[in-house]
Amino acid sequence: MLRFLLTLSLSLLLFNTAFAADQEAKREELIQKGVAFLRTTQAEDGSFSAQAGVGPTGIVVGGLLEVGISPDDPVVAKGLSFLQKAMQEDGGIYTAGGRFANYETCVAVMCFAAANNKIKAEKKTETGPYDELLAKSDRSLRDCQYTEARDSKPEDVMYGGAGYGKNSRPDLSNTHFFVEAIKAAGAKDDDPALQKALVFVSRCQNLESADNTLPFAAKNPDGGFIYSPVGEGSSPAGQTPDGGLRSYGSMTYAGLKSMIYAGLTPDDPRVKAAYDWTKKHYDVHSNPGLGKAGLYYYYQLMSKALDVLQVKTLETDAGAKHDWRAELVGLFAETQQPNGSWTNDDTRWLEGDPNLVTGYVLMVLADCK
Repeated sequence: MLRFLLTLSLSLLLFNTAFAADQEAKREELIQKGVAFLRTTQAEDGSFSAQAGVGPTGIVVGGLLEVGISPDDPVVAKGLSFLQKAMQEDGGIYTAGGRFANYETCVAVMCFAAANNKIKAEKKTETGPYDELLAKSDRSLRDCQYTEARDSKPEDVMYGGAGYGKNSRPDLSNTHFFVEAIKAAGAKDDDPALQKALVFVSRCQNLESADNTLPFAAKNPDGGFIYSPVGEGSSPAGQTPDGGLRSYGSMTYAGLKSMIYAGLTPDDPRVKAAYDWTKKHYDVHSNPGLGKAGLYYYYQLMSKALDVLQVKTLETDAGAKHDWRAELVGLFAETQQPNGSWTNDDTRWLEGDPNLVTGYVLMVLADCK
């Protein structure tokens, strides 16, 4: 009997090892094909899909860096050069005259922070070539946040949030980019900007808390997140019959990730409620609440949040266990186009652009290692 159990254990170990090796080989193949595609679509100036502004280049270059492409690689180097040339006098990195200064600066900062860290690690130095750029851009980002410096007080619903631009209405999508960007630039958990952002993030949650006493929170207290609490609140997922705001997948993962970045632990009621929501609505085929809209953005937020939470296997309320990394790798193997790209048939939020979507997928595959 003992011999049988030992043999069975060894067989399971060998099976799991072989499965993991097969999954990793598949992941690497997907990455190589995706990178090869992007090498063919970069413009001469280093940009990707520049007709949509600086953002797609930031997403693509960020994805390339996350899957291990060197800052010295010609495609990455040209992309970083394009982004650097987009730096404005205020330290932001965005399309001059555009409406997306905060968003574009956020994705660019994440690129330069990743490149800077890789270069410092390779050269074993404490300083990097983009230190000064990151310091200037970090200041520019902080100027976009609604705080006391902009006459916003803690009781104001916009407090702590950030929008597409400095004077835009704050929302969770842009606020989570803001949180991740200043974190990448070196902010600690207790940084005042992160703690103020946490106030806004909490107000986007369908859960009453010390920071969220807004009417919608009590009407649909499911722990998920909406787009913005400003005004009467807004959610593209719509309303509940009694006027509450429906939570949806991408913003719930955005809120979950942001709370962890701001120092909350898994036993915090807000984090627990958000994670419980993901267990009830786990899905790799749709963005819960929105269907195919924003699907690849959803994947990127999902993988980052679960990776940050160190979730290996997600168990749903029904008891089903999901190896989310393996499921996403399998899904991307099925949906990769012959040319190596990915795209969404639902073109909302620019997801008809194969450059942008392939950038998202590379970020997800980096989290699936």
